[in-house]
Amino acid sequence: MSQQATLSAVGAIDAPLPVRATPSFHVSSAIWAMPALVFLTAFFIIPLAANITRSLPADNVFGFYLTLFTDPYYLDVVWQTVKVSAITTVVCLLVGYPISYFMVRFAGKWNSLIVFLLIAPLLTSIIMRTFGWTVLFARKGLVNTVLVGTGVLDKPVNMVNTEVMVYVGLVHVLVPFMVLSITSVLQGVNQSLEESAQILGAGKLRTFLTVTFPLSVDGIATGCILVFVLTNGSFLTMLLLGGGKVTTLSLLIYQQFTLTQNIGFAAAMGNVLLLFALIGMVIQLRFLRRKGVK
Repeated sequence: MSQQATLSAVGAIDAPLPVRATPSFHVSSAIWAMPALVFLTAFFIIPLAANITRSLPADNVFGFYLTLFTDPYYLDVVWQTVKVSAITTVVCLLVGYPISYFMVRFAGKWNSLIVFLLIAPLLTSIIMRTFGWTVLFARKGLVNTVLVGTGVLDKPVNMVNTEVMVYVGLVHVLVPFMVLSITSVLQGVNQSLEESAQILGAGKLRTFLTVTFPLSVDGIATGCILVFVLTNGSFLTMLLLGGGKVTTLSLLIYQQFTLTQNIGFAAAMGNVLLLFALIGMVIQLRFLRRKGVK
């Protein structure tokens, strides 16, 4: 190639690229967010502010909250709410973790079927789910019929409208959230770490306790927070399966709206439940930051 041709080629490379004409129509990123902001303002922020205002009447600003946390009856309801949520969370963890472990390690082609069976209850009306439990455990239901027929029981017993049935109904609905939260984390655990631990002499149980379980703590925390918060707001299960034997804040809010019409007191109890949810979100955010998610 001649020297002149080489210089021409170099000059063509060094020449600035043609500037593309910028479009005349600019859309700010904030405008794209406006529909979501308007929706959240109209259906979340304004109702929330109104709810807080109702719970703080001018003639007795903190009266509802003082009653809620000083009156023995309402204080017991708050404690009952926390207790029911905690027990449901623990049972969902004990039931859900083995299912998650089986799905990730052993399910194989059956994994899709298990996921469908887990999600199926969420696609069914809560009224139908509750009616199903009632049919199974009523005095003349299937369970009593089988137990009496096999001689386990002398006569039918009333299993419905008990505290145990409340936990059965809650776990039935909420265990999928625990399973899916743990499964998503277990799928990311490198199995070579477990194999390395076993090569170094650790048994299966020790490998699970020292390698697998610690690496799945994030999924456990997410599932526990989800189940705890969702249990706080559940009232139909307590209403339909508890028979009045389990009274939580969510059920009391329903009663305040439908029976006593004390909207301000119901708003105060709703804000307490919102506080529980916010605490759960803060805990979840701390786990995300610990993982390096910004």
